[in-house]
Formats: sequence, C-alpha cells, structure tokens
Amino acid sequence: PTNTKSQGLAEKFINKLQSFTSLRYSVPEELPKGSFVGDVAKDLRLELPALRDRGVRVISEGRTQYFALHGKTGHLVTAERIDREQLCRLVEKCVLFEAVVQNPLNVFHVDVAIQDVNDNFPSFPQDSFELEINEFTSPGTRFPLGTAEDADVGSNSLQSYKLEANEYFAVEVKESKDGRKFAELVLRRALDREREQSLRLVLTAVDGGDPPRSGTAQLCINVTDANDNAPVFAQERYRVSLRENALPGSTVLNVSASDADAGSNARITYGFGKMPPKVLQKFMVDGESGRITLQEALDFEDARSYTLLVEARDGGGLLAHCEVEVEVLDVNDNAPEITVLSVSSPVPEDAPAGSVVALLNVKDPDSGENGQMWCELLGEAPLSLVASSGGSYKVVTASALDREQASEHRVTVVARDRGNPALSSSTALVLEVSDVNDNAPVFEEAAYSSYVEENNAVGALVLHVSARDADAGSNGRVRYSLEGGSADSAPSVSVESQSGAVYAQRSFDYEQCREFAVVVRAQDGGEPARSSTATVRVFVLDRNDNAPRVLWPAVATGTNTGLSSAAAPFEMVPRSAEAGYLVAKVVAVDADAGRNAWLSYELVQAPEPALFRVGLHSGEVRTARAVSEKDAAKQRLVAVVKDHGQPALSATATLHVVLAESLQEALPELSERAAGTDSAAELQFSLVLALALLSALFLLSVALAVLARGRRGGPPAVLHCLGVQRFSGAGAGAAFPADFCEGTLPYSYNLCVAPGRAIAESVLDSPPAVNCCLCWTFRKQDFLNFPFIAGS
Repeated sequence: PTNTKSQGLAEKFINKLQSFTSLRYSVPEELPKGSFVGDVAKDLRLELPALRDRGVRVISEGRTQYFALHGKTGHLVTAERIDREQLCRLVEKCVLFEAVVQNPLNVFHVDVAIQDVNDNFPSFPQDSFELEINEFTSPGTRFPLGTAEDADVGSNSLQSYKLEANEYFAVEVKESKDGRKFAELVLRRALDREREQSLRLVLTAVDGGDPPRSGTAQLCINVTDANDNAPVFAQERYRVSLRENALPGSTVLNVSASDADAGSNARITYGFGKMPPKVLQKFMVDGESGRITLQEALDFEDARSYTLLVEARDGGGLLAHCEVEVEVLDVNDNAPEITVLSVSSPVPEDAPAGSVVALLNVKDPDSGENGQMWCELLGEAPLSLVASSGGSYKVVTASALDREQASEHRVTVVARDRGNPALSSSTALVLEVSDVNDNAPVFEEAAYSSYVEENNAVGALVLHVSARDADAGSNGRVRYSLEGGSADSAPSVSVESQSGAVYAQRSFDYEQCREFAVVVRAQDGGEPARSSTATVRVFVLDRNDNAPRVLWPAVATGTNTGLSSAAAPFEMVPRSAEAGYLVAKVVAVDADAGRNAWLSYELVQAPEPALFRVGLHSGEVRTARAVSEKDAAKQRLVAVVKDHGQPALSATATLHVVLAESLQEALPELSERAAGTDSAAELQFSLVLALALLSALFLLSVALAVLARGRRGGPPAVLHCLGVQRFSGAGAGAAFPADFCEGTLPYSYNLCVAPGRAIAESVLDSPPAVNCCLCWTFRKQDFLNFPFIAGS
C-alpha cells in the first residue's frame, strides 16, 4: 500500500483471511481433565508471548466449556470430562466447535471430533420375555424378540445376539432399514412337552468393542400340548452288544413305533424315559427317527450293561415305552495302576543290603489276560523289585548306599499287562539317602600362602581358608581353629571359626620376623567328629619404614648418631691431589630389603661445588678436579643418602676436609676447630701426645720396612702402604651392630700407616696386625671415640 487508506484495506483483508482459519483435532471421550488435545500455538503459528499479551482464549458454543487454552505452552487441553453419549447420542460423528479469540479481535475456528470408546453395555428394554409355543410348532418358526440398545456407535455399538446353547432354539440377527439390529428366535427342532414343559434360555446382546461388552435377558418358553392316540413299539425289549471302545456318535440301535392318529397327532417323537442321569449322559435318541446313538465313551470297568427306557410321543402327547438292553464288551483299554503304599525315605547311607525302602500295589481293572500283569524296575540305582502275593511288590536295596555319590535315587516302576496290544504304566520313585558322618573335611589346598605387608593394622584380613565336607547337615558343618605352628606364630593370627577367615592379631615387623606358619584345623559337627589340617604360611613383605643409617662418617647432622658436631671427623687431602683423588667413603646401611634398601648418594652442600663429587651408588667422595692454592683450607661437605622406597627416606652425613700436605700444616686448622672445646689445656696435651706417638710409629715403620727388605727381595713394603686401601671385606663382623641382619653390604677398614697420617694408630685399643707396612682392621667408631683423633 502506498497510502493510509490502502493500508487499512489490506489489514481488513488479512484479518478476513485469518478469520477463516480452522483447526481440526480428534480426542477420545472420557479423558481426564487437563488432557492434551492439540498444540494451538504451533498450528496457528502464534508466538507464546503473544498468547499471553493478546489475551487469547477459548469460547465454546454451549454453556459448558469443555476445552481450555494453556497460556504458557499454547496447548489446547480438556477442561471437563467429555461423555460422548451425553453430548452426541446416537450420532456417528460428534464434533464440538470451539473458537480461539485473539485480541485484537481475530477468530480461529477449532473443530474437535470426540471419538467413541466402548464404555456402554448393550441392554434390553426388559429383563425377561415370555413366549407360548405349542409342542407341535414346526421347526423354523420365527418369533421376534425386539431390539437391545447400545449408546455407543460404530464398531462399539450392538453387533450380534447369542442364545444359550440348547437343542430347540437358535437366534438370528436382522437389521432394519434405519440400521438397527434386532433378534428373531428360530425353532430348530420340534418340542416335546412330555420331556420339557418349559424352557428358560439366556439371550445375550454383544457389541463390537475390544474387549466386547454384553447385556442379557431371560427368555421363558412354555410348551403347549394336545393328543388322543398313544404310539406302539414294534418290540417291547431290544438287546444289543457294544464294545467299550466304540466312538461317541456310533449307532447303538434303531427303535420304531407307530401311531394310529393322523396329522400332527400321529407324528411320533422318541425320547428317553426316566433313567439315571449317568445313563442319559451316555446315550442319545433321535426324536424323529428313533435312532439311538452313543453320546459318551463306554467303560466296561464302570458298567458292564445298560438298560434304556425309550418312549415314543405322538403329536397329542401320548406315550409308549420299550426297553433296550446294551451289553458292554471288554477291550484292553486300561493300563495297570501302580499305587505306592509307603516309602521309607530318607534311608541312611549305611543301611544294609536288602533293606525294604518302599511297598507298592499294582492292579488292572480289565478282565482275563487284559488284567494279568508283570512289573520291572528301571533306572541306575542300587535297588531291586521283589514280588509278593496279591499284586504287592517290595523295593529293597541291592547294595550299599553312598550319599556323597548320590543323595537321592530316582527309579521308575513299570507295570505291563498281557493284553493285545499290551498296555503299561509307570510311576517315579524318589528315594532320599540320609547322611552319616563318614567323611572328614577336606581343605581346598593342602598348604596356603599369604603375603602381608609389615606395619599392618591389627585385625587385618590375612586370607581365607576353606574346607569342604561331603556330608550334609551338622556332619558337613565345618568349624575352624588354630592347631599350632612356628615359634611365636600362635598369637600372631587368629581364625574365624565359621568363615575360615584368618586375621592378624598384631602388627608385623619385617625386620623382626619375615615369615611364620600356623596349622589350621577343620572339624565337622558329626558324632564322632572328623577333622583335617592345613598349613598356612604367612610371608611378611617389607615396607620402607627405615631410613638409611650412616656408619661413616659416624658424626652426622641426621638423627642417626648421638655425637655432637664438635666431635665431627675430618679428612686431610694434600693440595697436590689430582682429579679423582679418594677423599673418603660415606658408608650407610638400611634395615629394609629390596628396593627399599637400595641406596644412592648425592652431594648437596659444598663450599666449592666443582671441587668434590660423590659416587651415586658407591658413596666415594673424590676430587672432581685438581686442588688449587685458591681453594679454602677447610671444606665442609654435606651428603644425602636416599633409599629407593616409596616414599623415599634419607639421612645426611657431614664430612670435614682439610687441604694440607702434612699434619703439621693441618694443626693450625685443627687448633681453630678445637678452640671451641671445653679445655684448651686438654687440646695441647693431645697435640703433644700425638706428635710423640707419630714419631715413634714412623721410626717403627722404617725399621720394619728395612727388616722386610733385607729378608726378601722386591720393593719395600712401605711403598705398598703409601697406596692406602681404605676399605676391605675383612672384619665385617666387627664393623656393625650385632642386630643388623640385612641391608646394604657392611664395610670394615684396613688402616695402613703412611707418612703424615699415622697419628691415629697408636691410640687404638686393639693390637695391630701388620699387613703391609703397618696395617690392621679396626672399627672406625672405635677410632672416632679417641678424644684427640675424633675429628681426623
């Protein structure tokens, strides 16, 4: 539009188009309030905010509003329960017209088709119908019965009629021009007032719903009668033989009677007179022809003959009677019958052979050879069948029983007659075997092994032992107990008597005990009780619960020693030492095992980081380069010893190194270190004593070297001593505490006197053993205990 007037016309045209918008939905009746019908907002393409803002609502045609519009979702839902039969009775299509009104005014038509559900039963206008019918009424006569009503429509409406099963009447369904279905009663066969004066039948109306619904009415039929001549049979007594295996429907005999009357009064119908109901169930007579047929199977054993009273009735209701004697002939139609009189079950498994476990009785109701029998026992069981008089049999044990091999025995007793063909029957016999305590418990394993980490919690589960007893009940109920084992193992674990769970009674220590064994006894509850044993071996696994222990240098900054730092040892390194010079060896041990005892060494503190290095695995401290004049005379080295446990534990060792060519050069340094001690006089005395001892030892060494040179050729032994071997495997037993059992390898030392380093030998308590110039094995701790040499 190009102007306001044109725009207004266009809006009116669009509103006009929208006013013709129509929605169609379909819902079943009887929906609960609030049930979903359709998505109006989606189908009309309306925005949910517009629904709330524009006041969209539903307007119904009638007073009752059956639908509502949900403002938040735009869904059309039921506002009331809808009863289609109340709204649209007998109307095939039930449509409610609703309108959705939008502000500004805009109307959308909504058609909601109400679908029928099968919620109504067909019903007759009255509960019962009465009819008067003469007994001579011809078969095929029709009697209208009216129409049943069903408020439902379509397939849920009335579809058919059914009549209670009877031999006289049937019902047929007819449809009127307007489509309504009504019932007609049709007489199928002639009535006999002498047999039945009235009939009461149930008429049922059925609709086509799923599931179908139905309604009933009572149909009362009274039979009227008239006659003046009685019929006459051709014979007063009939005799016939019939095999008991004759099929139902077989013809037994044709009886015949005549009547002197004419017309309907001469029409004779046959029937049975007053006889026991059992006889009436077996035979049937055709009312028109007089043919007697078998209705149910015969049984010679039940009745060997029947006497039938047949009556002939004419159209006026007069009667005549005759007797029919039916002899039943026997056939072999009965299998032997097996009756279990008694069963001795359960039978103890130690019952002797020949014990009677069951009594049976076998009989056959047939006669002659058809009733003669023989029996046998089938099944793999230690049982046999013994015949006695009067068709009785005994089942006895043929051999010893064993409940553990078979807790019950199932056999089949088979009985056969001598008929042709022979018939047989069988019955299952179940014999339970009771238990005797003839089996001892058997462990699943002869020996058990369990691995437990040390430092375990008290009461921790170690393992389960299990024993099985083939017996049953209390004879197979196993209880566990501890029998004994290796030393100190009894209080270490306990066993739960019922489950066989073995629990730790204390926390294990790998360093004190690495394995132990106990004997578990399993005993059943029989009388007398039987038992067996199994060995349980418990291996304690190591955990990293011990930090490395530094043996040398003995004074360390860790917690391994109780020595003060004032007594820390020192090593003297000549300033002429080249790279690789062995300064000292850090010796440490770890009480743990395996990876937890693998040690590694690391130098963590040094005044000259590039001057010294330590072997990662050997612990040897060596010079990394040649010593120079610029290097400080005193060097303090701190090494860390770590194990490989998780988490790793460590210890530290402090090594004091003095750079000097001789002890005389080192004395000033030693004096400075000793200045902080308690007594300066004691230090001076120690120095004098050391110098004296050093001189004496040096002279003794030279003398010994000269003597050794004179006695055997070769280089002087003193030269061998100059190449000092600090460590060896000798004296290992003296180098470590007696309680140390496993860890890193122990170290001992062979000390040899060399120039400038012989100050320590004279102060040792043990006598020297000369290996080269002056060497003996000693414990370094003893060396460190000397008051003056403690820092050397």
